[in-house]
Amino acid sequence: MTPSRCVIVGGGTAAAAAAASLRSAGFDGSLTLVSSADAPPYERPPLSKGFLTGACSAEDLQLRPSSWYDDNDVELRLGTTAEALDVDEHTLTLGDGERIRYDRVLLATGGTPRRLPDVESDRVLYLRDIGDAEALAKRLVPGEPLVVLGGGFIGCEVAASARALGVDVTVLEMAEQPLQRVVGAEVGRVVADIHREHGVTLRTGERVETVRADVDGVRVTTDRGPLECATLVVAVGLRPSTELAVDSGLAVDGATGGIVVDRFCRTTAPDVYAAGDVAAHDHPRYGRLIRVEHHDNAVRQGAAAGRAMLGERKAYTDPHWFWSDQYTHSIQQVGRADGCDETVVRGSLADRDFSMISLSAGRVCAVFALDRGVDILGGRRLIDSGVTVTAEQLRDESVSLKKLATAGRSDR
Repeated sequence: MTPSRCVIVGGGTAAAAAAASLRSAGFDGSLTLVSSADAPPYERPPLSKGFLTGACSAEDLQLRPSSWYDDNDVELRLGTTAEALDVDEHTLTLGDGERIRYDRVLLATGGTPRRLPDVESDRVLYLRDIGDAEALAKRLVPGEPLVVLGGGFIGCEVAASARALGVDVTVLEMAEQPLQRVVGAEVGRVVADIHREHGVTLRTGERVETVRADVDGVRVTTDRGPLECATLVVAVGLRPSTELAVDSGLAVDGATGGIVVDRFCRTTAPDVYAAGDVAAHDHPRYGRLIRVEHHDNAVRQGAAAGRAMLGERKAYTDPHWFWSDQYTHSIQQVGRADGCDETVVRGSLADRDFSMISLSAGRVCAVFALDRGVDILGGRRLIDSGVTVTAEQLRDESVSLKKLATAGRSDR
């Protein structure tokens, strides 16, 4: 049955992508986007980078002009919470008690930062939305020391932005290297050296025990002793916003914390879909549930979910790509390296001009690159093609990865 009324719950990238996808695919029925945010969907990646340094403004972050929603007959219900989903009656109950009927509904509810228990202070900050970024930007003042708890992407990007503004920065990370959980220890050491060279005090392999905050500052005590600062940024991960799904009886994956969806972004309830940070996707490429918290996935999966809501049965198989800008460096990865059995370095780690290519049974499953965007493009083609390549071929920089993928296909 072709739907006549679609509802999207969420105000982020996946929600906006789904709305655009529905209209592009020819859906001309009623389309409502319900968001607790007060502003239309906007880009979040710059919040830890250009927005903090003043290189871009709130207006620059808009995913689409405000007029786009009126022009495409998308009803925006901003500043509105979704309180209950009745999957049997096909209704969504809003915070004011209003009930909206739907034929198809998409949950793109994102997530919230993992918080420190029992610590509430305007000196202890998190970074998820533009309000968080505005509060943090006011605190990034030279002479006001900053401590960042967490050496993942958000933590490293905040550190780089703060150093660009002349702020003294200390990063605390439990792992032995920053970004280690994603890129491994060897690449993590390269990232660590870059941060130290830019003046960041990087304390790794260190566990936080207590945090105390008052009007004068923040005192962080680790297993190596106390550390005082003016502001603490907590960047220790995201908690998927699954409350609506749980209350309505949808399956939620214990391992990833996300709403379980199949390869077509369908949840365990008829006519209910999920996409973006909140979705634990049964990925055909990886053979298990995968939840991804990156902008590009939200764009692509949100668009795929929109088409699926209209009946398209094309599995979402994107290998996932992410990027991170830190100082003058561009860090990118496509694919997933977990489960691979061989790693090849293309270029030179010592010169910080390299790609790290992961293989499984001779097929490329992931490519990490530092300042080598062309290898990411070629790496994606190698992943998609599934051709078999050797370590020697990958090390040979006289032949592009794109050409290897093309040659492999022609040999089949």
